[in-house]
Amino acid sequence: MNTEETNADVLLVEDSLEDAELICRAMRKAGLGSRQHIARDGAEALDFLFPADSSKRSPPRLRLVLLDLKLPKVSGLEVLQRLKQDEHTRHFPVVVLTSSLEHVDVARCYALGVNSYLVKSMDPDHFSRTVQSAAKYWLQLNLALF
Repeated sequence: MNTEETNADVLLVEDSLEDAELICRAMRKAGLGSRQHIARDGAEALDFLFPADSSKRSPPRLRLVLLDLKLPKVSGLEVLQRLKQDEHTRHFPVVVLTSSLEHVDVARCYALGVNSYLVKSMDPDHFSRTVQSAAKYWLQLNLALF
């Protein structure tokens, strides 16, 4: 599922293997996001986005970040905050895909600059359609910066 990191169109930050597979399958089925990088926790996502030795590779040129909130090591909220604070990554569209219905999470994400906040459905078919719709909008219909 991972490809050459700097060539990724989509960064998927998801600790649930089952959810990650469902998201990737939904995107493939819709013909979207063929170049994906998967980070299994917030620390891995930050390492991908902001490598310690940035001279070894250029920053990623992502078209979409799909971000879970409840992550090990570093929370999705911290990843979102760092993304939106950095001048090189603040323009990346970020869609939160989470099981959290907490008003405080929704409010905090929008305050930090998230582009969409979507709640994961327990119904796999509904969840797949939601992922396909969101990815289609951000990858095909929305004008990309590059």
